[in-house]
Amino acid sequence: MYEAIISLNNVVKKFGKQTVLRNINFQVPQGRIIGLIGPSGAGKSTIIKVILGMEVPDSGQTTIFNQKMPNRKLLGKIGYMAQSDALYEQLTGRENLQFYADMKELTKTAAAQQIKHVTQVVDLTKALDKRVSGYSDGMKRRLSLAIALLGFNQILILDEPTVGVDPALRRQIWSELQNLRNQGKTILVTTHVMDEAELTDDVALLLGGQIIAYNDPYSLKQAYQVNSIEEVFLKAEAIQNENNLYR
Repeated sequence: MYEAIISLNNVVKKFGKQTVLRNINFQVPQGRIIGLIGPSGAGKSTIIKVILGMEVPDSGQTTIFNQKMPNRKLLGKIGYMAQSDALYEQLTGRENLQFYADMKELTKTAAAQQIKHVTQVVDLTKALDKRVSGYSDGMKRRLSLAIALLGFNQILILDEPTVGVDPALRRQIWSELQNLRNQGKTILVTTHVMDEAELTDDVALLLGGQIIAYNDPYSLKQAYQVNSIEEVFLKAEAIQNENNLYR
């Protein structure tokens, strides 16, 4: 049995009259890669913001390491990649990485080693001394991921980290995430690319602010008697819509 590192209990989040998250109960175990998948507008980014304390739920509670969020002290244990890039465009890629390494209080030696490693993972070594203002959107996403990987994080929370990334590099990034998982790191990844869900340890399907299924990919495919997570999602969505008709 895996210990839950992140826990959401009966979380409801509203923006005005719109309910974005509906009684979310969601546990992220230690040492696992959890994929949170669903269409745009399903509530994936809102769940992440609630977990990190960037949004306060209208009801329910979120904890990390059994401590209620928001909690600034816990943020030092978390590597976070947002859906939008938070980069200093007049600085080079290396200067951005060094800035965030300093924020995470890495030693000079550790920072140099980690910057070298993470830039290799995201294939930015050759562009490291170029100003970020000259980066393509895909390069900016890769730099944001490199920044999230910096430090001695126990948790990684990555909001659509492979948007704009080519298939070969996507495979390399997922290999790195699996290596980190094997080191005991806990990783929560949101994506709308269903193929990526096959690479996770567990998948949570989010639709209309509700988690409609949560299990490992093999068990989900067995339960819905289909051959892919995309088919699982389509079948679960059809069942959910049918149930809503009879309420």
